[in-house]
Amino acid sequence: MSRRRIGFWYRLAAVIAKPPLVLLFKRDWSGMENIPADGGFITAVNHNSYLDPLSYAHYQYNTGRVPRFLAKNGLFGKGFVGAVMRGTGQIPVYRETTNALDAFRAALDAIERGECVAFYPEGTLTRDPAMWPMTAKTGAARVALRTRCPVIPVAQWGANLAMPPYAKENKLRLLPRKTLQVKAGPPVDLSAYYDLEPTPEVLREVTETIMAAVTSLLAEMRGEPAPATPYDPRTARLKQRRTGVRPQPPAPAVCESAPGQKSGESNQ
Repeated sequence: MSRRRIGFWYRLAAVIAKPPLVLLFKRDWSGMENIPADGGFITAVNHNSYLDPLSYAHYQYNTGRVPRFLAKNGLFGKGFVGAVMRGTGQIPVYRETTNALDAFRAALDAIERGECVAFYPEGTLTRDPAMWPMTAKTGAARVALRTRCPVIPVAQWGANLAMPPYAKENKLRLLPRKTLQVKAGPPVDLSAYYDLEPTPEVLREVTETIMAAVTSLLAEMRGEPAPATPYDPRTARLKQRRTGVRPQPPAPAVCESAPGQKSGESNQ
């Protein structure tokens, strides 16, 4: 199949979510031409705020190719939120259970149906103190090698300024009005890995290749170089055990856009 229709539930979610996003935030969107017009594909997105799924979904909705997010299964329960999650075709993730492979199978099925599956490869909000992408899990790499579908790197910035991760008070900081920046890059070339056995080493290398593309886009967006080595929370925990010094949580970044960069409006 080439692509799936947006459908009632996604349009309803857009009717509810887009007006406040348009009213409360500016937008600086680029790279929409890299989102495939047809066929299944993966997007790999950095994660630095509880608000950024809305920012990214708004961006991609306007391309006509809506994302199917992998989300924790607790969001699919009773009530309106659960109905929206099921109705929009989001994919539940059951961590550390006998159903843990269901998300992988569902992602494969969605891509074979010509849909987009959106991965946050880090698996959670970044713990990097400067808000760069941290080390990632291999789920996106596994699906990419199995399907050989395009993998589109996506970087976003700005939602973390309105709702910083790990803040003491989980509230929106709307003033001054923030700019939600989203940029999609060209597909990551993974052809060198297609005929290799997907060993843990190969999956790790593919994951690092994908995340390097995402981080490069974010560096362009922020106008500053990224760290040479991504932050690894496991290494930080080991260091804590050895030294007894608890790592500090990420501090909210202060810059909104790259030096000398003018934030622009895009399609609503």
